[in-house]
Amino acid sequence: MRSITRAFLLLLTVAVAFTGCKGEEKPAVKPDTEEIMVETKDPVTLEIEKFFETYVDTDERPIAIMVDNDDKNARPHAGLDEAYLVYEMLIEGGSTRFMALYRGADTEKIGPIRSSRHYYLDYVMENDAIYTHFGWSPKAMQDISAFGIDKINGVLGTDEDIFWREKKFKGDWHSAYTSIENIKNKAQSKKMKFKTKRQNAIKYADSYIDLDAENTAVEVTLRYSQKYTTGYIYNAEKETYEKTIDGQAHIMQSGNPFEVKNIIVQLIPDSALGDGSDRRNIDTTGSGKGYYITGGEYEEITWSKSSRTDNTVYKKADGTELLISPGKTVINIISPYAQIAVK
Repeated sequence: MRSITRAFLLLLTVAVAFTGCKGEEKPAVKPDTEEIMVETKDPVTLEIEKFFETYVDTDERPIAIMVDNDDKNARPHAGLDEAYLVYEMLIEGGSTRFMALYRGADTEKIGPIRSSRHYYLDYVMENDAIYTHFGWSPKAMQDISAFGIDKINGVLGTDEDIFWREKKFKGDWHSAYTSIENIKNKAQSKKMKFKTKRQNAIKYADSYIDLDAENTAVEVTLRYSQKYTTGYIYNAEKETYEKTIDGQAHIMQSGNPFEVKNIIVQLIPDSALGDGSDRRNIDTTGSGKGYYITGGEYEEITWSKSSRTDNTVYKKADGTELLISPGKTVINIISPYAQIAVK
């Protein structure tokens, strides 16, 4: 009986003690640091912000490089896919040549590098670019001097050391390559400026453009000549255009495809230069028509350029300024008499 009473009293004591502890409110322990709310951004927003930071909202001076495209011996290309803006125009012989512009890039291999033609200089100047080429036509040599263009030219003894050769066969002239680092080092040694106050020749919207047009553009074919055709096929999943050459995918030496967000087709007639050679002349000044292609759709546009040194002004058909999607762009300058097909 005594043991039962003792056990009961012990149980009662524990219960009272527990009740007393429960009734006493202890102050809440404050965390050492306050919770910080981090705003997460969707991948599209981050992609657009990165494009503007790298290519648009910067005073870094672009680097323009002439890239060979004479024939299959010039391919596959290196580094062309890392340019943010590429111009493609006809040269003699029915082939084209690219002028690729780089900013915020450290591309280790670009080429093959080829010679200058005078009408490319008009787009060097409107982008205020450091111009890199390997040789020049007589007209280009004259105009580069007349306009005071900052140049790095592989045929000059002072500049040839930034290029290297990768010959596939004896007498192969499609074999000169360089890098952004080499160009910058040479530009620094020649005391060229690395900053620009010039506004970008291309105007970008703050978000991706939805043309909401009735004109679909899933496949684009631009026949520059009987010898050469360039084209684009829309990849709806990636929302980019993959470039083709003569119906085949345009693949880099790295294995990467040449793909862009925007295509501008600018219609300008070409004519014989009249210097006794097969070289062409493209009068980039004046005005004309064209097309803007993005997101699987296209619309008609106009272009105008007051002088060789002025920026090209692109407008929509209603006369308002053309704004294009943030992203890599190719400008195909082609004759209005060429075969152009958009499906």
